[in-house]
Amino acid sequence: MENNLFESRTDLSAITDSIAGIKKEVGQIIVGQEKLIDMLITALLAEGHVLLEGVPGVAKTLISKLLSRTLSISFSRIQFTPDMLPSDVLGTSIYKQGDNSFHFKKGPVFSNYVLIDEINRAPAKTQSALFEVMEERQITVDGITYPLTRPFMIMATQNPLEQEGTYRLPEAQLDRFMFKIDVGYPNLEEEIAIINGFQSRKGDVDLNAVKPLLTAEQLTEYQAMVRNVLIEEPLCRYIAQIVYATRNHASLYLGASPRASLAVVRASRAVALMNGRDFVVPDDIRFVLPEILSHRIVLSAEKEMEGMQARQVIDQIVKGIEVPK
Repeated sequence: MENNLFESRTDLSAITDSIAGIKKEVGQIIVGQEKLIDMLITALLAEGHVLLEGVPGVAKTLISKLLSRTLSISFSRIQFTPDMLPSDVLGTSIYKQGDNSFHFKKGPVFSNYVLIDEINRAPAKTQSALFEVMEERQITVDGITYPLTRPFMIMATQNPLEQEGTYRLPEAQLDRFMFKIDVGYPNLEEEIAIINGFQSRKGDVDLNAVKPLLTAEQLTEYQAMVRNVLIEEPLCRYIAQIVYATRNHASLYLGASPRASLAVVRASRAVALMNGRDFVVPDDIRFVLPEILSHRIVLSAEKEMEGMQARQVIDQIVKGIEVPK
């Protein structure tokens, strides 16, 4: 991400300093993955949920935990398994004999930052329990609605679907994730740096070395600032044209929903703020598009058999639409 030459109308030094501090703290342990860290901070500021996909051992869970350590907010971790029930996530009503009534015991989802490990190992019944939580930041049990405390974010990890014992996430659930980010292997130099870091730490990863930098109140304030970032009407039209084009593309069986358009608006505003601007430019939009659209579109059977990737179609669409000036 690059800073724009135009000056912002408001002083954004506090938020840019905070973001630089978060990157520095996480960078003490994580080698490389600069774009991944940028995307996670973007989602945090834009109040979006994130799905990280990658083979075991590429630090998906570690990065998620490190980011949570930079925030003075409540954190919970849930390991999804094939025998997990919705009540294991949401909570359950417990009968108390003393007053002959049921009392709701909150589940681990009642937290500001929820890390779900291997989300695709739980069956559809448990996955469906997350629908209301992710979209409306509330849950309904026995006819009673319980709102969740903001800020609220779900960070989920999953192994590729070729791995044994996994379930495909429903399209409706994928649509509720702002980003789906593929976490790849490090390059050779990064892997050497990882080994050297492992040697210097004598094998231990000290999470306590990562200091909390943001309180819940500060994060909520920054999220409010994101909502006030200016995005001009031509850029709104640009976003709509790109998302609309996914619904009429010959290579696609399923296009993106209006929820994708709104996600691009929110995320591009966050990227602008991270770059010290209170207005969006086209580069902000293009930066977030692949991770927002790739899991929301479905290739036609022919193109899938040909080995085409969703990102290739997104590139074609973006190149075919004129950038506003």
